[in-house]
Amino acid sequence: MLLGLDPEQREVATTLRGPVCVLAGAGTGKTRAITHRIAYGVRSGVLQPASVLAVTFTNRAAGEMRGRLRALGAGGVQARTFHSAALRQLQYFWPRAVGGELPRLVERKIQLVAEAGARCRVRLDRNELRDVTGEIEWAKVTQTVPGDYPAAAHKAGREAPRDAAEIAQIYSAYEQLKRDRVMIDFEDVLLLTVGILQDRHDIAETVRAQYQHFVVDEYQDVSPLQQRLLELWLGDRDDLCVVGDASQTIYSFTGATPDHLLDFRNRHPQATVVKLVRDYRSTPQVVHLANGLLGQARGRAADHRLELVSQREPGPEPVYAEYADEPAEAEGVARRIRDLIKSGVPAGEIAVLFRINAQSEVYEQALADAGVPYQLRGAERFFERQEVRRAIAELRSAARFGANDPLLDDVVELPAQVRAVLSANGWTPQPPAGSGAVRDQWESLAALVRLAEDFARARREVTLADLVVELDERAAAQHAPTVQGVTLASLHAAKGLEWDAVFLVGLTDGMLPITYAKNDDQIEEERRLLYVGVTRARLHLTLSWALARSPGGRASRRPSRFLNGLRPGSLGGGPRSTGGAGGIERGARRRHRGPVQCRVCGKTLNDAGEMKLMRCEDCPSDMDEGLYERLRDWRAEQAKSLGQPAYCVFTDKTLMAIAEAAPSDGGELAMISGVGGRKLERFGADVLAICAGQEPGEADAGDA
Repeated sequence: MLLGLDPEQREVATTLRGPVCVLAGAGTGKTRAITHRIAYGVRSGVLQPASVLAVTFTNRAAGEMRGRLRALGAGGVQARTFHSAALRQLQYFWPRAVGGELPRLVERKIQLVAEAGARCRVRLDRNELRDVTGEIEWAKVTQTVPGDYPAAAHKAGREAPRDAAEIAQIYSAYEQLKRDRVMIDFEDVLLLTVGILQDRHDIAETVRAQYQHFVVDEYQDVSPLQQRLLELWLGDRDDLCVVGDASQTIYSFTGATPDHLLDFRNRHPQATVVKLVRDYRSTPQVVHLANGLLGQARGRAADHRLELVSQREPGPEPVYAEYADEPAEAEGVARRIRDLIKSGVPAGEIAVLFRINAQSEVYEQALADAGVPYQLRGAERFFERQEVRRAIAELRSAARFGANDPLLDDVVELPAQVRAVLSANGWTPQPPAGSGAVRDQWESLAALVRLAEDFARARREVTLADLVVELDERAAAQHAPTVQGVTLASLHAAKGLEWDAVFLVGLTDGMLPITYAKNDDQIEEERRLLYVGVTRARLHLTLSWALARSPGGRASRRPSRFLNGLRPGSLGGGPRSTGGAGGIERGARRRHRGPVQCRVCGKTLNDAGEMKLMRCEDCPSDMDEGLYERLRDWRAEQAKSLGQPAYCVFTDKTLMAIAEAAPSDGGELAMISGVGGRKLERFGADVLAICAGQEPGEADAGDA
């Protein structure tokens, strides 16, 4: 049982009594340590198999633990998720505690939430349903009742998909529907088990007599409700071993918190604390980058970070690759992957990891074009997503019957036509606030808009029908074999996995950290997300970013701030290389712009809307409200005469920027983000006249 364990793992395995806290860094063999601990306890007679309960967070992790325990001769140990362990107890004790049969489990929670919304006269689309359901789940695992939801959500900084009072109303109606139909959901399984163990001392003692020793994996991910259940299982005993890493806390939006892990020694002063820092997964080069990333972290979790020490032979330096635009980045990644496969790296040992699922499309296409098989983990393929299929159907209909569609009257350019059609499907010029399904849907539609813009730029005089054919061909080309393919996954979906080669893509400010990460805690969780991505790599690691979204676009993007001081050429880093291992590889030389700073407080701006205004959203505005209203009225008239949505003239943010700057000539107007050469030529005279207090056309008439 102890052969092959390093000194720290051996200490975990042989410390069988009292509270034990294992702080285990990425790749340090934590599962090996705790399974050998349980098996050693069983084989030595200290632990009885039936008295041990090991809990984790996913069925995959629980299955892996059971398999390892069987192989080690400890097959009688229960290894389950929190939910499955609680459900088993609830089913057993319900007749005794309540009487009758256990209520049925809700099979389709979203459908019940939709009914609750309808009962409250609130219509929720598919994506809002997913987000509201997520808010209800968060409320329940944090033990927040419907009436307290608005205050709790505000305190937690939740980006609610609807008005908080509205969500509280739907939450209350959802709970009533379950009571009416005698049903429970998975959160109720935990809540009811907690309730029975709290209220029925005899049942609690029966459970404690059965299970006398507990092991909790991924302890940084426990919610307050799961922690309460664990405390009730334990009673006044302390035979508990917890394993976790605060630096891998990336699920706070579900209610997870590392506080229970970080406070463990305060609750159990006599606890044995073991730190696993020997990294058996990654090369010293990858580990060095991971350590450097956490070395810049701030906050409570950062104060408890672990300094990993690689146990592997040296490998290649991480590669930092800079590209002119997103398609170039995807094509460059596909070429590198193809070369790795030719060199002998199996496709199944390669992963491309991104921040949001909407980023997958360009990589799906690039890999398909390169003839590289791939599989998408944790999300539908881009062209199989419901909002994408619906949008393409709308575009196909518009291509056939556009002459009768008032949305397309006088809209000539293909990108404008696509924007007009997709505006009816939920696309807007500015992304919705916050994260979740609504944001994911918008990102998918925005990807279609960008694709149309790139398609029109590459080919002249294209029509909607041409674009639909192109979309159909792309969709067909992506039905590549998925067995043993390159993995495409979000950083969240990659947690717990590892590959020989990892490509971390789209690493720009605004994407990582994501735009809607505002406060320090949210920013630090984004840093931990990148740390998780880095530590997925065993040997090859490439980090890349694009300076512009599309070919020919303005190179206004900056590499993620998390790479400052780590990538060559950044503040605190080494000299910039033009290529080779550890350097920044670039397809073309470009002039780098300095950071954009708020003209009010001087803070560096990362949000696109704030950069357009040249100030923080919260900083005081000196906008001329009257001028802004005159500009809005003029824009409405222009949009009506052109038959286009108002944002096709100028977006709200651009109008606000104009009203704040009040430009007096074309040069000043051209300096405002969102006023390109074509719009300056088309609308400049009118805008300048309005800014001067004149009616549009007066200046021209006077000059004549």
